[in-house]
Amino acid sequence: MVPFAGLLAALEGIPDPRRRQGRRYPLAHLLLFSVLAVLAGATSYRGILTFIGVHRERLNAVFGARFRRAPAVNTLRGLFLALEPAELEAAFREHARALADGAPAPGPRVVALDGKTLRRSFDHLNDEAAAHVLSAFAGEAALILAHQETAGGDEVAAARTLIEGLGLSGVLFTADALHCQKNLRHRGGDRQRAPGAGEGQPARPA
Repeated sequence: MVPFAGLLAALEGIPDPRRRQGRRYPLAHLLLFSVLAVLAGATSYRGILTFIGVHRERLNAVFGARFRRAPAVNTLRGLFLALEPAELEAAFREHARALADGAPAPGPRVVALDGKTLRRSFDHLNDEAAAHVLSAFAGEAALILAHQETAGGDEVAAARTLIEGLGLSGVLFTADALHCQKNLRHRGGDRQRAPGAGEGQPARPA
């Protein structure tokens, strides 16, 4: 079986933002090779391209690609900037969901929600603060199922959006103390008791 075949299949569903005449490198393979490069320690465009250049023949052989050389830095950068983040997130969620469904679950499934600030995501030049993202971690499968960016730092609203977007049933969600406030503003302006609990305690079954 081809390794990462499931991820490659999920990436193939992402719309290609490039013009047809500019598609020298298949989008799904380029994204997969970039993921593998990051897993191998690459932290920049040049690091990704160095990985592809060094391992090009092996990558071609394993994944059926036909890269004659690694793409240029501007090619990779332009592609990443043109991609729709929501499409990327949807592809990774699809892949993670498939892996999680195949993992053994001896008891109730538990998904932990946790917010983190992304390192090096701030932009001093454009006066943009670092990005804050909420992640959903499936403990039994040891997988991150999804990410949700927190708009305006509102992690509580992001948690609701993330839970609804996952569409899971029979799952126990946990969150930290931030989500255990007695009164939270709900959609539509009404107020309700928060569904969460304290640190390390159940937030809400879904």
